[in-house]
Amino acid sequence: MKSSWAMLMNKTGHDSFIAFKKQIILMKKTILLLLILFTVKISWAQYKPVEQASALKFTIKNLGFGVDGSFSGFEGSINFDPQNLAVSNFDVTIAAASVNTDNGLRDEHLKGESYFDVKNYPRIRLASAKIVATNKNGIYQFTGQLIIKGKSKPVSFTFTSAPATDGYIFKGSFKMNRRDFGIGGTSTISDELEVMINVTAKKA
Repeated sequence: MKSSWAMLMNKTGHDSFIAFKKQIILMKKTILLLLILFTVKISWAQYKPVEQASALKFTIKNLGFGVDGSFSGFEGSINFDPQNLAVSNFDVTIAAASVNTDNGLRDEHLKGESYFDVKNYPRIRLASAKIVATNKNGIYQFTGQLIIKGKSKPVSFTFTSAPATDGYIFKGSFKMNRRDFGIGGTSTISDELEVMINVTAKKA
């Protein structure tokens, strides 16, 4: 009887030791995971666009004549780390009602339902899915989505990044087709327009 009792106690002690050892291993893994997450969070610096120092301009032809315009009202977040592009991303919007072509009557027309429909779709959004480096220093490739009037289309373009006080200056341009977003219908304006982006972002 004593021998059986001793064997039982030894087994119980052994099981307890194994359980304790497993807890220690699990604890170490948890601490390691927290350290990794903490490190990623530190390297993932967040910035916000500076309205007064940012601009989005566009050029489009109407009956063969170039028309220039701009948007403002920048909002959103930019996470950019040249040393860790895997966690870098852009999610920025502008105010559709801020459209400005230096012609009041035309601007009011552009705000209407057949163009930007600013009443129902007040924001235009550009959001990245992937940021990668190119073979040129300070030049990166943006791949993501452009969302206008509730319609989302893929967009990809190169942009430059220059360090600035407490942040960066980003510059890039791309071409888009207005018909992809239901803008302008059968208007006499060209289907294609060029968009130029110049965004100054500082730490949030």
